[in-house]
Amino acid sequence: MVDNQIHTPVMLERTIELLAPALARPGAVLVDATLGMAGHAEAFLQRFPELVLVGLDRDTDALAIAAERLAPFGDRVHLVHTVYDRFTEALEGLGIGEVSGILFDLGVSSLQLDRVERGFSYSKDAPLDMRMDATSELTAEKILAEYSENELRRIFWEYGEERLAPRYAQRIVERRATEPLVRSAQLVELITAATPVAVQRNGHPAKRVFQALRIEVNQELAVLARAIPAALDSLEVGGRIVVLAYQSLEDRIVKRALAAAAASKAPAGLPIELPEHRPEFALLVRGAELASDAEKAENPRATPVRLRAAERLRRAA
Repeated sequence: MVDNQIHTPVMLERTIELLAPALARPGAVLVDATLGMAGHAEAFLQRFPELVLVGLDRDTDALAIAAERLAPFGDRVHLVHTVYDRFTEALEGLGIGEVSGILFDLGVSSLQLDRVERGFSYSKDAPLDMRMDATSELTAEKILAEYSENELRRIFWEYGEERLAPRYAQRIVERRATEPLVRSAQLVELITAATPVAVQRNGHPAKRVFQALRIEVNQELAVLARAIPAALDSLEVGGRIVVLAYQSLEDRIVKRALAAAAASKAPAGLPIELPEHRPEFALLVRGAELASDAEKAENPRATPVRLRAAERLRRAA
């Protein structure tokens, strides 16, 4: 049996509150683009008895758990093994055009973090894997073995915002000449040794490097930049999207995409806004909402979350 306590959904009630106006009608379709272990999905199916759910995930382990957990909802549930930038293809495969609601809960899932052998955590020794989809080829070990020093420096800087990126890249290239890096403990030891003690006081020195490797392995930012516009395009009029992001690089992509969708298309200098120039979307929250202090205390994984949401007002003619 699935343990329903295995994953505490982040900002669940707020997410339901924001999506509810779009999901209350008969025949409404919700796409959970990051299904994970289906914590959010199960709650939505319980709250909205006529809701149809499409769950997307690249992680076959998560899909297996979600399938068992959501089995009681029968044919109201459609699960698809895919990366969420293939959003449109997934819907076309199910014969679905427009949808009523969309949820993205980004970042690493509880399943991926808690299963040590997946290699996502710098706090426990494991193979340097970090694949969200175990059927894909690129792993963190492969990156550390094959990327040039310049390429390593780039991903540590761009995806980890790591100031010591040049030093870490150099040390990795030096180490791999004599010893392959295949375990997370090896990488943590190398990074720690290369980090000044004063810098170590600001947090675990490996955190940003592990984040950068995970993003590169799974192409998370490139996938997200393609996925959000595709998702917005699939929303029906009155449909809503909610996105939960956990780090600044993700949130920046979401912020820009939603802001562009909610902007007027009127040319600069036009004295009045014509109907065809009106925004197609409206933002539902001011800026990015944070989890409450109570939720952060109860569920530490909610601490970094940034929630953004929008509603489709009209379709371009």
